[in-house]
Amino acid sequence: MINVEVAFALPTEQKIIALSVEEGTTAYEAVKISGVDKIYPQVDVESDPMGIFGKSIKDPKTTVLKEGHRVEIYRPLIADPKEARAKRAAKVKAQQKAQQ
Repeated sequence: MINVEVAFALPTEQKIIALSVEEGTTAYEAVKISGVDKIYPQVDVESDPMGIFGKSIKDPKTTVLKEGHRVEIYRPLIADPKEARAKRAAKVKAQQKAQQ
């Protein structure tokens, strides 16, 4: 048996579920075992992107977990990070120009 965690976060809360699973368990299997999709119905175990400690994994169904791994379930982005940075930069530039 190995100890792993499954994590899911919303803007207002996060849930980390500790599990003991058999060696050879995949990220997908750990998420299914955790029942996080029962706690948060918006989680789609079949299609939501997942990662281990912030690093995206391509295929959760074949990615075997190791002792201490934390599987993270990612939510869709509300805004494109590049667009958000560009808007902030434009706002700061406009404020600086207005102060001149």
